[in-house]
Amino acid sequence: MRRLLAAVALLVASSAGLVPPLHAAKIYKWSDRNGVVHYGDHVPPVTDTPVTVIPVRAEPGAIARLRLENSDDAYLAWADNTLAGPIEVLLQLSRGDNVAGEPALPARATVPARGSVLVSRLGTIDPTRDGRSEFRLEVVPGDPSAKPRDVEYGYPLRTPELRVDQGFGGGFSHNDVQNRHAVDFAAEIGTPVVAAREGTVMQVESDFDKAGLNSEKYGGRANFVRILHDDGTMAMYAHLKTDGVMVRVGQQVRRGQQIGLSGNTGFTTGPHLHFAVQVNRGMQLQSIPFRMFGPEGILRFSEVGARLTR
Repeated sequence: MRRLLAAVALLVASSAGLVPPLHAAKIYKWSDRNGVVHYGDHVPPVTDTPVTVIPVRAEPGAIARLRLENSDDAYLAWADNTLAGPIEVLLQLSRGDNVAGEPALPARATVPARGSVLVSRLGTIDPTRDGRSEFRLEVVPGDPSAKPRDVEYGYPLRTPELRVDQGFGGGFSHNDVQNRHAVDFAAEIGTPVVAAREGTVMQVESDFDKAGLNSEKYGGRANFVRILHDDGTMAMYAHLKTDGVMVRVGQQVRRGQQIGLSGNTGFTTGPHLHFAVQVNRGMQLQSIPFRMFGPEGILRFSEVGARLTR
């Protein structure tokens, strides 16, 4: 395979279900004993003066990276997984027509937690023609070979109260495959959120502090915890309070363990916990029905009308 003639431009896209992965940050400002002002991205050392926290607006980031590595006669296209759980990737040619891939593009691959996989060897078809190209790496969390078990989930809020604002097939935002079998539990801000099932913390976000009904502005800016289960399913706990995540990526959690605090962040009409069990169905994240034991017994969610019965 002949080498590409020109530098390859990269375009990386990701999909993570209810909310794409994003990265936020805080800048800390404080003065030392000599009055010198300091700035840093970590909590400052002990100081007698007040510390000002300056939030930095977050922007979408990728849950995987496309990495090109020079080889003798080609470029090796690697996918690097940044999550503590498996992902599936699809490498496509988005611009250019003088590229050959082994395997041919579009090429799929499953990448293990925090691992890397060679997706394709890339080279030119005709070395006398322009080889400039752009590639797109699409990413979906989860292993497409996952086989969900029939599991009874625990109630994800540490409160005796139970109210469902939106259930299966809810018309406001539970009308696509990623959220069709999600449930929105009403909860005051700061209500303890607990793991409904044991698993591994796969992905978290905790720095967002805004909410609203503008889907373009707030749709990807909810705080959340994604937990991977041993059968490959993933539970999403979303709209958590700012700085309300109480677990770290890669941590093992048990059923009933507190993982965060409910809040009102992202695309939402008010405080609640969005809960869904999802699987990767071949480059498509889908929510699936689940059974749950609530404060007063088994909960059953209707398919249409978001009705809840005990």
